[in-house]
Amino acid sequence: MHIKILKKYFFIDQFDYYHFFNLNKNISFIWRNKDKETELNTLVKLRNFCKKNNRQFFISNDIKLAIKLNANGVYISSSNKNLNHKFVNLKNNFKILGSAHNFKEIKIKELQRVEEIFLSPLFKRKNNTQLDIYRYLKLKKSTFMKDISLGGINKSNIKKLKLVNPFGFAAITYFKKKGL
Repeated sequence: MHIKILKKYFFIDQFDYYHFFNLNKNISFIWRNKDKETELNTLVKLRNFCKKNNRQFFISNDIKLAIKLNANGVYISSSNKNLNHKFVNLKNNFKILGSAHNFKEIKIKELQRVEEIFLSPLFKRKNNTQLDIYRYLKLKKSTFMKDISLGGINKSNIKKLKLVNPFGFAAITYFKKKGL
């Protein structure tokens, strides 16, 4: 029996060396510091950690900073509709990730040259919203981008990902647990 290995992304807003070091080695990090100004030296430490430990490192919504820090790519949130980055020179292996909640946002992400699309929220979250499996699959079929499941993923529903057969999944609290 063949077991599909899912791509995994962990949204982070602080650098915790010991926790990150003990996580599964195939987890990539997406820096998203919404609330406060990011200190450049923190990002440099994270980048160096990722390079040393053969992990991928992405920065949210700041393509110039991602290029400057030689990150693996940038993550563009669903609220970011900016198309200006299309004219920026990107290195060969620079990846553009993005998120969407509906068809309109998917089409914007296609114009932004996104390679992997985070479709969310798959499962119920605190605010009681979710795509549900049927709508998720409908959105997945509407694009050529690789799909990443996001939203409400936890230890009790992780096995349900098989129902949508995603390319990968992303989470915050799921990976905050030690030893995953």
